[in-house]
Order: sequence, then C-alpha cells, then structure tokens
Amino acid sequence: MKFLPSQIAYLFQSGAARRNMRFLLKFIGMLLVVIALYSVVFHFIMAQEGRDHSWITGFYWTLTVMSTLGFGDITFQSDLGRLFSIVVLLSGIIFLLVMLPFTFIQFFYAPWLEAQARARAPRELPPGTRNHVIIAGSDPTALNLADKLTRYGHSCVLLCPDVQRTLELHDQGYTAAVGDHDDPETYRRLRTRQAAMIVALDSDVRNTNISFTVREVSAEVPVVSKADQDESVDILSLAGSTHVFQFTRLLGHALARRALGASVRSGIIGRFDNLLVAEAPVMRTSLAGRTLRESGLRGAVGVNVVGVWERGQFRLPSPDAPLSASTVLVLAGSEAQIEAFEHFAAGGQDVPDAAEGSPVLILGGGRVGKAAAEQLAAQGMAYRIVEKNPKLTQDDAHIVAGSAADLEVLERAGIRTAPSVFITTHDDDMNIYLTIYCRRLRPDIQIISRATLDRNIGILHTAGADLVLSHASLVVNTLVNLLSPGKVLMLTEGLNIFRAPLPRALAGQPLLTSGIRDGTGCSVVAVRSRDGMVVNPDPARPLDKEDELILIGDSAAEKCFMERFGSGAQG
Repeated sequence: MKFLPSQIAYLFQSGAARRNMRFLLKFIGMLLVVIALYSVVFHFIMAQEGRDHSWITGFYWTLTVMSTLGFGDITFQSDLGRLFSIVVLLSGIIFLLVMLPFTFIQFFYAPWLEAQARARAPRELPPGTRNHVIIAGSDPTALNLADKLTRYGHSCVLLCPDVQRTLELHDQGYTAAVGDHDDPETYRRLRTRQAAMIVALDSDVRNTNISFTVREVSAEVPVVSKADQDESVDILSLAGSTHVFQFTRLLGHALARRALGASVRSGIIGRFDNLLVAEAPVMRTSLAGRTLRESGLRGAVGVNVVGVWERGQFRLPSPDAPLSASTVLVLAGSEAQIEAFEHFAAGGQDVPDAAEGSPVLILGGGRVGKAAAEQLAAQGMAYRIVEKNPKLTQDDAHIVAGSAADLEVLERAGIRTAPSVFITTHDDDMNIYLTIYCRRLRPDIQIISRATLDRNIGILHTAGADLVLSHASLVVNTLVNLLSPGKVLMLTEGLNIFRAPLPRALAGQPLLTSGIRDGTGCSVVAVRSRDGMVVNPDPARPLDKEDELILIGDSAAEKCFMERFGSGAQG
C-alpha cells in the first residue's frame, strides 16, 4: 500500500491519463444527474397515486431498479408508474451494468495497471554498479549473450524500450531496464561511464543512433555495434562505435574455412600469439578409421591434438579411440606444423588445387551464403549457390535458381558430386529439414549448417550435420574475447585458450607427471619462458617457476584447473 500514492501520482503525470480521468468524471456526473432526475419523477408519479415518500426513499428506489436488484418493497400501482419503472430498469442496465464498468476499466483501471507496471519496471541501476555490460536489444541473440556473459562472470543489463517486455525479462530471471535508446538520460541512469562495454544488436540505423547517443554521455566506454550492410560499417564508426562487426559475414567466412573441397583443409579458429588453433575434419583423410597412436601424428609433424568434436560434443582425445568420418580434430601448433598436418593427412601426397574439384554447394543466397561464397572464392574453391528468391538470383553464373527442397534443382546444382554442402538459411527449422534431406541423398557428403539459436545445435547434429556453427555463439565468442584481451581466447562455444602462471606445486616437474591433463581436463599447448614461447613443449621438459602456461579446455576444465591449483594458478 505504501507504493499506492506514488503510483497514482505517476498515473496523473501523463496528459492522456488526465484526459481519461476528465472523461470518467464527466460520465459519473451525467449518471448522477440521471439518478436525480429519476428520483424527482418518482416523487411526481407517487404523488399522483396518492402516496408520499422521502427524498432518500426516491434515491433508494431509483438505485435498486437501475441496478436490477428490485427488492419489491416499493412499487407503482398505475400503468404510468410501471412504464417509468421499465425505462429506469433499461437505462440502469445500459449505464450501470455496461457503460460504467467499461468506462471505469478503460479510463482508470487499465491506465492505473499500466502505471503500476511502469513504476515496477527498473529504469536505473544502483550507483555502485560498474564493469557491467549494457546490451541494447532483447532478441534471442541478445538473450543468449546475456546468459553466456553471466556464466563467464560478467554482469549485464538488457536495455528495452517496452515496459511489458522488460517485465517479461525480469520474470525470466534477466536483469533488464526500460528506457529509450536515443535518450542520453537513459545511459546516465544505467551508469554508462562505469560500464565495461555497450553492445548494440539492433538495426544498423538504430545502432548508429545508440552509438551517437552514448558518446554524449561517455567518450571512453567501448561501444560494440552489429552491422548488416557493408556501407554501415564506416557510418557506425563515425557515430562513435569502437568496434563494428558484420557477424553474418564472419559466420559465412567461418563456414567456408571448414569446407573440405577437393583437398584436406584445416580451418584456423584462433590465434594466441604464435600459437594457432585449427579444426580439421577426419572425413576423406588418411586418419579415418585409425587411432591417434596408430597414425603417429604428434611424432610426424609435431602438432598436438588437444580435443575432438563428435557430433557437437567436445572431449579430450584418446590415443586408442578410432577416428570416424564425423570426427573433427582440434589441433594446436605453429603455422608450419598446421601446414605439415595437411600434407600428412593427405597421405603424403601433394595437396591438389581446390578449384579442380566439384563445386561446394551453398543452400541459401542471403548474407551468410554470399559471405561463404566470398571466402570460398578467396580460397580458390569453386561453389554454387541455390536460391529461390528471384531478387537474389539475377546475373550471377554461380547461382542456381530454385528451391533447395527440390531434387531436380539440387541435382542441377551438383549435389551428387559436391564435396561439401553449406546450409545457411536463417530459419533453423528449414536448416534441419535440409540437413536431413541432404544426408539421405548423400551419406558421404560433408554437411556444415548454420544455427541461429544455440538450442538447435544438437538437433542439427542429430539430423546429420558434421559441423554446426551458431550465430549466437559467434557473437558471444567475439565479445568475450574483447572483454578479456590477452587473457582468454574463446574459440568456439565453451572451448577456451587461457593463460595461467605456473602453479607453485609444479615447479621443477615435467608436464608428463604434472597431472594437469588427467586431473583437470586441460591441455598445455604452449609454455612461455624467459626464452620465448614454446609451442607444444616436450612433455619431459622440466617446468621453471617463472614459466607461464597456455592451456586449452572447455569452461568446466578451466574452472577445475583454477580450483585444483588455487591462487598459484591465478597469479
């Protein structure tokens, strides 16, 4: 009840609310005039029948008849009186039972509920809030970003212009605030000057406005903006954005780097100083059907297999587990070692020119599909795009017009001989449908699919995709790496490279007996010493107390490492 006066005060701050209240008061005044008039007529007719009643009785009779209660203790005896009773009854049904509740709800109760909701929706963060991330947006990508940033220890708040949407997010457990994107006061209330980052995930035009408005409040806070169109990149930078990313284009490039093509290809997914991390599909390599021990990979080229992906599940490699065609190796090594791996995985043969093979098939000619085609062309690989939208199929010899669900169209595009197929539509349901269809048509083809939402990654793998790249995870990876520069490199969802000073307990011990891999699930991929960085160090090399470890592992393994080795691992 203590909030009732403030809510009513907030209600009357609005001009529309004041107009509504005036209308409601006018209606009530008119209703009182009608009741008074009926009471006067009641006395007039009763006098004609030779009866006399007080004015209170007249009001009493009028209200009981208009409200349809009709106690029957006072009634007219003449036809005129009964006719008047009918008029009073019908007008009471209209005014009291229909118009009064509707008017009250429409012009007072509903605005009061809205004012109550607005008063309950947060508009300001506590004064001591700092190092938080402000996310302008509430779409699935923004919600996924908020979830993952919270999981990695970054507090964040979602900025929404709509009160109801803000309350819905609060009910779902998110920290959200209501405010206009183009109002500098909104960002002052959200403590922008103390924020770690502002993330704009709306349209290009609105993101420009957000960046420009934020710069009125703070010139130092980093602003990261999403851009859909090429021409928006420069405009967003001029508006004040610190970083501008075309995430759909980055996703298309990431898809293309994982294509098999006509040769063995290792897709670089991260760089940490001189250390490269790559993903390499086992499909159509000399490693298929063999174990890591049988292949002699580490001794032959020096590259370290730090993990394997199996249908979307990351696990540490087992030396004696056979590698299937659906396995994707996660490699760590120098640039020369990664290049040596490609020659080794090809069976010692020279790697053929990718352009000599059949074209890679791209289903969907949108921004992601075109970006994938652009990257394939840069890699010297042939491609064909299947697109049914006539606006996107004009004057391009690489595009096959038609539906990707049509077998004739797919055969015309080369589905029978294509080494790989990319499924790039923004509709996850359609991607699942096309994945199942392509897997039935070509059990041996490499299928790489895009997922808009993370929850569909597992479904796409089950449907037959060899690799699934998530748009939402790409956004998260990029921003986490910006928030922790030089400390943590997020490669893919849940897979990180991170630095750690050598734990005091391991000084003088070799990696072979340190128990890091078996005890924590992390792999040491490099050691930085006084002499520089050693990539894939000799397991028998003793560790110096001044060494710094470069490790790779998923988020659970990283947490286990920190917990096991305590403050010595955290420096």
